[in-house]
Amino acid sequence: MIKTLYVGNLPWSLTEEDLRQAFSAHVTVHAARVIYDRETGRSRGFGFVEVDEADMEKAIAALNGAVVGGRPLLVNEAQPRQAGPRRYL
Repeated sequence: MIKTLYVGNLPWSLTEEDLRQAFSAHVTVHAARVIYDRETGRSRGFGFVEVDEADMEKAIAALNGAVVGGRPLLVNEAQPRQAGPRRYL
């Protein structure tokens, strides 16, 4: 089974490939994505990485607090998105 990890405090310049490589050094990565602002196209400073359930704790232990691009990463299991009010423009 595949689990999704939340990765916060990403450097603005970090790409999806950089994120994949950081985690691939420790576990098998199925997907990695950085979340970008729709209006500006800039990174929002967080992303998600999909790993095997058996590797989830290993990835968290290896990379939570690890400094990447001068910033300590925050890594934990992603939580389901909470329903909130929709913004209409």
